[in-house]
Formats: sequence, structure tokens, C-alpha cells
Amino acid sequence: MNDIEVRIVKLPPMRVASVHGFGREPENQAHEKLRAWAGPRGYLDDPEHHRIFGFNNPNPSPGSPNYGYELWITVGPEVKPEGEVRILGFAGGLYAVTGLLEVGDPYVTIPDAWKRLHKWCEDSKYKFGTHQWLEEHLPAKDTTWGQWTLDLYLPIAE
Repeated sequence: MNDIEVRIVKLPPMRVASVHGFGREPENQAHEKLRAWAGPRGYLDDPEHHRIFGFNNPNPSPGSPNYGYELWITVGPEVKPEGEVRILGFAGGLYAVTGLLEVGDPYVTIPDAWKRLHKWCEDSKYKFGTHQWLEEHLPAKDTTWGQWTLDLYLPIAE
């Protein structure tokens, strides 16, 4: 039996600002770029209206310590591309979602949680979807920037 709590969520279409990091720890690079751009605009102070999602882009490859990580923050129609910040449209979709409240060593706990979510889908009535998988970065209460809990979004289809 799979010991994972999963909820089914339909993400609506979203307009997002995108930043990208690449290297041994691209998540940190992407977070710094996002903080530098979104912080002065007040977007990080309003996580309800400016949700943050991330994903590997490109995925790690065997034999290389380098990979990419892309971060999205939801924005309104008034926001324009600027410098390295691109504006994208995301179609949304159906997802199996599980929370990861205590990240610990992220290089162990996050892949393990993804494996358990993948196994859950194999054992469920759902099929794997083809839309973008996502990690929603949720700000932890009473912490400083960079301390997060995650919701993992596995794309599914009925």
C-alpha cells in the first residue's frame, strides 16, 4: 500500500513570469533571480495572488552534475517581459498533488516523494498526463526567504 496523501486538483490557465537557473544548484540561481525581480515589485509579499511553481529544465543527465531549474510566478496582464524574465501562458490541467512539509535533504526527500506519487498514479484509476509537472513553492510561516514547503503536482488524465 502506498502511504501518501494525494488530492486531485485542476489548475486553471495561468500567466506567469519565468526565470531560469543552470548548473550544479540551479534552484538557488533561479530563486535569486526571482527574488531580485519579484521582491521589489511586492509580488513575494502576496503569495495568494503570486503563486510560485518550479520544475527541472532540462532534467539532470547521467554523468553531468549540471541541470536546469525554471521558476514561474503568477502575474497579471500588466506585467511585461524584462531582462531575463520571460512572460508565458500556461494552459493548466489536472494533477495529483501531494504535500512535502519537511524537505530535509532536498536531494533525497524530493525525489523520494516524486517516486511515491508516481507509484500512487500507477495504482490509481488515473493515467499519466503529458502536461508540465510542477513543484509549488509555498512560503513557510515565520521563516526567511528561501525556506519553503512544496506541493508536488503530477500531471494526470482520466
